[in-house]
Amino acid sequence: MKFHLTQPDGRNLFTGYGPGYLSVNGIRHENSLIVLPDRIAQWEVNSFEALDEAAFEQLAQLPVEILLLGTGTALRFPHPRLTQAVRNAGIGLEVMDTSAACRTYNILLGEDRRAGAALLLSATDQPGL
Repeated sequence: MKFHLTQPDGRNLFTGYGPGYLSVNGIRHENSLIVLPDRIAQWEVNSFEALDEAAFEQLAQLPVEILLLGTGTALRFPHPRLTQAVRNAGIGLEVMDTSAACRTYNILLGEDRRAGAALLLSATDQPGL
């Protein structure tokens, strides 16, 4: 799926999503990502099962008011014990599948919200698997 939005003020926007990839500003990525309006970082978490308290402690340091967690092709909810650090940081956490997280991030950015997205792309998201 391709998105067609104008890029506001040089901020990062999702321009596509498909099996095994995400496109940000037209650049294809085939790994899990953390996307903020002004930066993109590879996320070393490569599956839902790999999510742990340390991963959410890393996310709690992000300068966002709302964080979208994209859990791959399927919507899966992490245990509340794992997400405690994000809640303690006062960050709203919304969990959804990765394609929905991409679309929602673009909408929030268009509303000038301080949003971020932590998106899982795992081996099961790859074409042919």
